[in-house]
Amino acid sequence: MLKNLSPLLSPDLLHVLASMGHGDEIVLADANFPATTHAKRLVHLPGVSATDALDAVLSVLPLDDFVPSAAMTMQVVNDPQAVPDTVKDFNRVLALHGNTPATSLERFAFYDRAATAFAIVATGEVRIYGNILLKKGVVRP
Repeated sequence: MLKNLSPLLSPDLLHVLASMGHGDEIVLADANFPATTHAKRLVHLPGVSATDALDAVLSVLPLDDFVPSAAMTMQVVNDPQAVPDTVKDFNRVLALHGNTPATSLERFAFYDRAATAFAIVATGEVRIYGNILLKKGVVRP
């Protein structure tokens, strides 16, 4: 056990986050997402909501502030302007950690981007559209 770390940050997840470099991307995926199909590296967080996973990850992972958007969610099919409850919750968590709201990507563009991500975290999120992609930033001295 480590002090001052969320218990949701498993050893495997901490290793992935520490191994990522500036600009690498990680996906926090819901239970419906084809994580095994798309992942180069896969971490399982069964029973954990995507928003709780996001909060834990953002407690140690800086987001890239050199890009227009360092957090991206999946657009609702046939309604790209819709903002699902999961995305509202993601944006609340992003704001708590001093980050700007997520932008959205079309469903298949999100899948393509996820397939190139450094890792995918398969959460136990049961709400639909509970997927978010994060681009790692730098830790400044």
